[in-house]
Amino acid sequence: MTPKERAEKSASAMWADDNASKWAGMEITKVDEGRAVLELTVAPHHCNGHGICHGGVTFMLADSAFAFACNSRNQATVAQHNIISYLAPGREGDRLRAEATELSLQGRSGIYDIRVTNQDGTVIAEFRGFSRAIRGQLFEEEGETR
Repeated sequence: MTPKERAEKSASAMWADDNASKWAGMEITKVDEGRAVLELTVAPHHCNGHGICHGGVTFMLADSAFAFACNSRNQATVAQHNIISYLAPGREGDRLRAEATELSLQGRSGIYDIRVTNQDGTVIAEFRGFSRAIRGQLFEEEGETR
C-alpha cells in the first residue's frame, strides 16, 4: 500500500464515524501522508452575534484538518494541544479551506501547521497542532501489526 493509499483509507475509516465534522458541513477535499485539506461553506448557523463566522467554527475546521493529517499513517493519534490566531473574519457564504501540513514527526509526537483561507486566498486563521500517537489503528492492515 502506498503512503497516499494508506492516508486515503485512514481518512475513510475516520470519516465514517466523524459525526461532528459532517454535522458542521465539512468536506475532505485532499488527503496524503501528513497532509489534509478540509473545506466548509459558512452558513447562517455558523455566524456569531457580529454576523461573522464564529471562531469556534474556524477552530473546528482547522482541528479536523489537523486530525486527518496526523492520522494519515493509520496510527491512532490525538491532539495534545493546539493554538490558533484569528487574522480576518470569515463571512456568510465564504468557502473556508483548512490546509494541514506536517512539520515534524518524532516518535509519538507531531507538529502540524494549518492555514485557513477563504475563496479569495485571504488568510482567516493560522493554527498549530501538536499531536500524540496512542495505541491502535484506524483499520487493520494485512500482514502488519502495530
